Amino acid sequence: MRFDTKIAVLLRDDLARWQGLNVCAFLSSAIAAADPGLISEPYADADGTPYLPMFRQPVLVFAGSKEVLTSAHARALVRGMELAIFTSDMFASGDDRDNRAAVRAVPRADLDLVGLAVHGPRNAVDKILKGARMHP
Repeated sequence: MRFDTKIAVLLRDDLARWQGLNVCAFLSSAIAAADPGLISEPYADADGTPYLPMFRQPVLVFAGSKEVLTSAHARALVRGMELAIFTSDMFASGDDRDNRAAVRAVPRADLDLVGLAVHGPRNAVDKILKGARMHP
């Protein structure tokens, strides 16, 4: 099935494996929170055991350099796209309040982005992610 929209997570290509997985999980939660319509119905196995609902469409994960992330961030903002970000300062934080404070303390041009997530029309997301590649 081809969707009209795309959910994409862009991770910096120099992250440790655990960092990339952590960033991807946090950024995906932001996309889900921003648009509850992206969530499917709950799951159940043949025995009737219930499971939580998930996204109704794939989440594509990309990788790129610090420069690719900075450019994608700028392109998303110019297009007026809502996006989620994760900065390197957030790795030193222990909770959500401190994460927000870490982002708030840095001007946009100086953010050390390690990841971002965006959901929107396929062609707009593709243009935002120019220069990124599918995550290995």
